[in-house]
Amino acid sequence: MIPLSNKIAVALSLLSTVLATNTNGTTPMQVRLSYAGPNGMMVSWNTYEHIQNPTVFYGKEPDCLTESARSNVSVTYETSTTYNNHVRINGLRPNTQYFYSLESVNTTKPYSFSTPRIAGDKTPFVAAVVVDLGTMGRDGLTDFVGTGAANPLLPGERNTIQSLQDFQSEYEFLMHDGDIAYADYWLKEEIQGFLPNTTLEEGAAVYERILNEFYDQMAPITSNKPYMVGPGNHEANCDNGGTTDHVHNISYTVDICMPGQTNFTGYRNHFRMPSAESSGLENFWYSYDYGMAHFVQLDTETDLGHGFVAPDEPGGSESEDSGPFATLMNQQTNWLAADLAAVDRKKTPWIIVAGHRPCYISYANKSSAICWECKDVFEPIFLDYSVDLVLSGHIHAYERNAPMFNNTADPKELNNPIYPWYITNGAAGHYDGLDALTRPFQNYSRYAQDSAYGWSRLTFHNTTHLTQDFIVSANNSVLDSATLYKQHATSGHGYGNGHHARPSGHWWR
Repeated sequence: MIPLSNKIAVALSLLSTVLATNTNGTTPMQVRLSYAGPNGMMVSWNTYEHIQNPTVFYGKEPDCLTESARSNVSVTYETSTTYNNHVRINGLRPNTQYFYSLESVNTTKPYSFSTPRIAGDKTPFVAAVVVDLGTMGRDGLTDFVGTGAANPLLPGERNTIQSLQDFQSEYEFLMHDGDIAYADYWLKEEIQGFLPNTTLEEGAAVYERILNEFYDQMAPITSNKPYMVGPGNHEANCDNGGTTDHVHNISYTVDICMPGQTNFTGYRNHFRMPSAESSGLENFWYSYDYGMAHFVQLDTETDLGHGFVAPDEPGGSESEDSGPFATLMNQQTNWLAADLAAVDRKKTPWIIVAGHRPCYISYANKSSAICWECKDVFEPIFLDYSVDLVLSGHIHAYERNAPMFNNTADPKELNNPIYPWYITNGAAGHYDGLDALTRPFQNYSRYAQDSAYGWSRLTFHNTTHLTQDFIVSANNSVLDSATLYKQHATSGHGYGNGHHARPSGHWWR
C-alpha cells in the first residue's frame, strides 16, 4: 500500500508539472454538452488553470454571439491535471440551433448545438448509443496489443469514434452507457507489455493521460452533440477492480490508487447530467425527454437498494470499493418508479432505459457480468410502467434479445409485446478487445456477434415504430437491424400500478 502522504505529494506534483508546461492555461479543451431540461443546455470544458467565472457566449448566428451565461464552477481533484468548468444556459428555445464560444466572442470559430424537441413533438429522430468505448491509439485500441489481449484493429481500420463522426449529421445526441476511456487499464497495459513500465506513483499520470486523450478524441462530437453518459465499473477507480501480474505473482487492489482516482471521482467532476432537472442523483441516475421519447439513465454499479450490495460497492463482487451515494433507503428504485409514473405517454409514448450491466446475455456470469440484482430491483418496475427498450453493455459483444420478463420471452416478439425489449451492445471497442459469447446462445437470443466493433443507432420513426441498427465501425455498414412495433396507449401517465399482469408464479430470481 502506498502511504497517503506519498499519494498527496504525487497528486500535487502532477498538477504543477502540467501547469508549468502549458503557458496558455485557459484555452478550452474537451468541450462537451448535455441536456439541461427542455430549455437549457449544460456546456462543459476543461482548462489547465482555474477560471474565476467560466463564461459561454452564444447566439443564433455564428457572427452574433450577443448573449452570455456564466457560473463559478471550475473544479478539480487530486491527480487531475485540469479543471472542469460547467455553465448552464437557460431560457433557450426548443429545437433551435445556437452557436457558442468559450473565449472572447471574436477569437475562435464558434461551436454549435441544437436544443431538444419538446415533449410531444412527433417528428422522427435518431439517437446514437455506445457502451464500453475506450481511448483509441497508442494508449488504447490500436493495431497491436500486449500479451494476453486480443482483437486489435486491422491496419488502417476505422474505429468507433471515427464512425460516430461519420454519422454526426444524422443523430441528435450520443448516449454513452458506462465504461468511458478505460483509463483504469493503465496497469494491465503495462503488465502486458503494451505500455512502458512505470512506478505505481507514476501510474497516476498515465491514468490521467489516458482520460484526457479520450476526452480530446471525443470533443469533435461532444462539442456539437449532447453527450449523455452513465456510470460503468471502469469509472470507479484506477485499478479495474484489481489487477494481477501473473508472471511475478503480484495482485494489486484499489489500495494503489491515488486520491482522486477512487470512488468515481473523475466521472463525478467531469460531467453534469440533468439530475437536478429530473430529481435524480448527480451523474448516476437521471432522465430527460426528446420529442416522443423519455430517456432514463440508471446506475447498476451502486445503490441498488433492497438489501443488495451492488457490484462496485464495498463488499461487492467487483472489489471497486465505491459508493454508495444515496442518502435514503431504496432511493434509486423509488426515484425510478416516481419518474416513470409521471411520464405523459400521450406526449412521450416511448420509454428507453439505459443501465450498464445486462440482465440477459449469452455469457458466463463471472463477477456480476449478468446483474441478477439489477434484474430483481428494476425488472418489475420496467414491466409495471411499460418500458419499451432496455439498453446495456458491460459484456464486450453484441446481442439483441427478445422482449423479456422473468427469463421468459414475450410470445409476441417485436409485434406489440408487453415485455421490454433487451439489447446489449458493449462492442464499441477498447484496449482489451471483445468478449467471447457463450455458445449455444440463450433461447431468448435473436442475433448475437462477438467479432466486430460497432455502435447502436436508434431511429424513432413515429409513435409506434422504433428501429435499432448495429453499425459496424470499420465500414459503417448495418450488420443487424430490427424494428419494434408498439401500440402505445393514447392516454394516461406511466401506465403503472398493474397495467400489465405479471406471469403467474414467483417472479423474483
